[in-house]
This record gives sequence, structure tokens and C-alpha cells, in this order.
Amino acid sequence: MANEKYDLVVVGGGPAGYAAAIRAGQLGKKVACVEMDRAGGTCLNWGCIPSKALIKSAELIHSIKKSEEFGISVGSVDYDFSKIIKRSRGVADQMAKGIEFLFKKNKVQYLVGKAHVDDAKTVSIVDGENKGKKLSAANILISTGCRARRLPFLPESDRIMTSREALVMKEQPKSVAIIGSGAIGVEFAYFLNAFGTKVTILEVMDQLVPVEDEEIAKTLGREFKKQGIKSELGVQVTKGELTKDGVKLTYSKKGKDVELEVDAVIQAVGVAAFLEGAVNPALGLKTDRDFLVVDDNYMTNVAGVYAAGDIIGPPWLAHVATFEAVQAVNGIFGAGKPRRVKNFPGATYCNPQIASTGVTEKKAKEQGLDFKVGKFPFVASGKAVAGAHSEGFVKLISDAKTGEILGAHIIGRDATELITEYCLAMEMEGTIDEIHGTIHAHPTLSEALAEAAADTHSEAIHI
Repeated sequence: MANEKYDLVVVGGGPAGYAAAIRAGQLGKKVACVEMDRAGGTCLNWGCIPSKALIKSAELIHSIKKSEEFGISVGSVDYDFSKIIKRSRGVADQMAKGIEFLFKKNKVQYLVGKAHVDDAKTVSIVDGENKGKKLSAANILISTGCRARRLPFLPESDRIMTSREALVMKEQPKSVAIIGSGAIGVEFAYFLNAFGTKVTILEVMDQLVPVEDEEIAKTLGREFKKQGIKSELGVQVTKGELTKDGVKLTYSKKGKDVELEVDAVIQAVGVAAFLEGAVNPALGLKTDRDFLVVDDNYMTNVAGVYAAGDIIGPPWLAHVATFEAVQAVNGIFGAGKPRRVKNFPGATYCNPQIASTGVTEKKAKEQGLDFKVGKFPFVASGKAVAGAHSEGFVKLISDAKTGEILGAHIIGRDATELITEYCLAMEMEGTIDEIHGTIHAHPTLSEALAEAAADTHSEAIHI
């Protein structure tokens, strides 16, 4: 029996894979997408989406606890942790079904199973419900993504989790150590703390959210402290052992060993490329630290084999993965010249939220850029004060001569929604004067974006 032939076979069905398959379908191509778990990949099923459902529950109980501030008395508040987790899984299930519907709409053949790229024109399904099928492809796009890293010296246990296991924890821990304070780490810290878990963050760097602007990180640290979250910075976890009731960690702080006993541990120490068993080594795909190397057209060193998303390296963000995949497919089928990622937003959904794009102030100094800084605090925003979420600020870094935006950093309510205006401005090579000159509705949080731009020239009205 001849192998079924496709214009494109996509290996992996996460934010890069499903977007690539759908875009190829929109272009009228015959396309198959092979996913070993479920449509949507890690982000939709085990990351971005279910974690935001958990955070929404945390935001709700956080608001209820502040209800007296709004003149509303609610009495004692109870919650069911298992129902919170169950709702999170339900949201993920609903969204996965949505992706499956989009596959049907765009005539994408969706195959569940573990794919193996045999050669530049053939993909086999080696495990799962479609085991044994072989697909012939004019083009192959690999988007197998990443998996959570584990610290090798920590023992295997239900009490020692990555984000994947933490999303389905059966019981709420009374205390938890979170190793790492990137987006995943601080989001779990906020969620668990909101429901009363005693949270300790252990971070090897000297600031929380190490990729963010220093002022942003310091502000988050102060807000976390107010919430009762403990942050141990500049520490190195060296040992972990199971105890009768939990886990005992040993970490080095200023040259001294410190022991910490907790009910559970969450490892949030980054990601590793997930390519094991997906590609025939004889194909000779070039890698860098296990991530696939691609050119400006997203093609690997093997003609006809492309890659996009987390598997080609940082930044490991779902929205970047989707962008890359669409660009790759457009290039493969002549629907436009592919673009590599330059400007992109980072988004962290703790409370307060953090969002950023472009250079930090520290990076601007290190690069010797001639720049100016504009800032506006949310405490001066009528909308923020009225909503009782006036913590945080907007910080804008611009070229001193041209006014072109070089970087933007926001910490505060809905920061992840607000950042897109700056991203658009940077994409269009916009300036702070154009932001300042655009009328923003009053009262809105977005006014802070214009005020920060105005502050670059000391022209902000409300500070």
C-alpha cells in the first residue's frame, strides 16, 4: 500500500504545530499534523491555558479578601482545591476540542501518535492509535517543543514536581519550595499563596524574574513580601531528600548551607529540547544544545525539512512559536517572505502582572545606547486607584535622538494586555511622541502608556 502523500506533514501539535497546519490548510494545501498527546500541545494542555485558569481562581479569592475595601462584607470564604484543579482541566479540554474543530474546518488530517521523521520525505507513526502509518511529504515541519527540566540530584517523588505535575496536584500542600523564579515559578507562587500555602522561592540569580528590568523585579519582590511570599535570592539548591512528611532541601546562601523542610517542591528551572526519538539520526539535522538550527526561512540544514517554535530555541513563548510557524509555512508555499522574530512581548501572570518588550535599562547601558527613560506610576492612574490595584508602573526606554521605542516594561493590573500597544509601535518604528500624541480614553489603565511617553520629556500631566 502506497504511503499517503501530503504537501506538508507537521510533527507536533502545539502552538507552532497546529498553527502551521491550519495556515497550510488555509492556503489550500494537503496537510497532516501528528501529535503524540493532544491538540494544543504543552501550552494548551499542560501550561499556558490551565495555569491561567488556576490564576483566575487565585485572583477571585484575592479580590474577595479585599471586598471590605469596596464596602462589601462576605463573611468567611471556603474553597474546594480539587474543584479548582478540575475547572482548570476542563478549560484545557474545551480549548483542545476547539483546535480539533479548527483542524476539521481547514481540512487538516489530525493524527494522534508519536511521529518519527525517517528521511526528508517520510514520516512514520511509531506509537499510539495510528501506529504503523507512513506519510509521504513534500515538506516536513518539526515543532516538537520542549519539556520541563528536572534537577538531577532531586529524588523521584509525587512531592517533587515540575509544572506539569503541579497542574494536577491532588492535594494542596501546606508549604512549598519553588526552585526558580521565572514566569512559571512566580505564577505558581502567587496561585498557591493566594489559597494559604506557605511559599518559599529559591532563585539562583540576585533578582526575581531574572530576564526582566531590575526595577520591575524589585517591585515584584516588595509586592510578594506583602502577600507573604518569601524570596531567597542568590542561592544554590544543592541537595534534596524525602522525609516522612515531605521534602528537605539544602541550599547555599552566602557560603553557608541552609536547610528547608516543606510539604512539596516545584521545579521551575527552565526547559530542554524535546526531540528524543522523533528524528532519524542518519538525517543529520544540525543542532545547538539539542535545539534545531534553522536559517531565515526556518529550514534546517536538510532541504525540505523545517522547524519552528520552542524546538529552535529561545524565546520559549507560545505566541512566538505561533508567529514562527505561520512565517515558515508562508515561506514554504510562497505566501510571503518569512520574518524571524525581533520584537515580542513577554508576559507573566502573577499578581501584579508583568509584561515587557525590547531592552531593559541595564541592557541599554551595557550596549552603550543613547537613551531616555519615561515612567508613570499606577498610583497616579484614576482607573487603577478606583479599582484598588494601584501597585506598579509603566517604564519606557527610547532613543534619545529619534524617540524610537527601544524597550517597554510594565508591572501592574492587566500589564499583559497593555504591552501590545508598545509592541505595535515598535513594529511600526513608532516614537514616544506618537504614543503621547494619541488620545487615550479616560479613565483607562492605557492612559499610563501615554503618560510614560510624555514623562520622557517631563510633560506627564498627572505626576
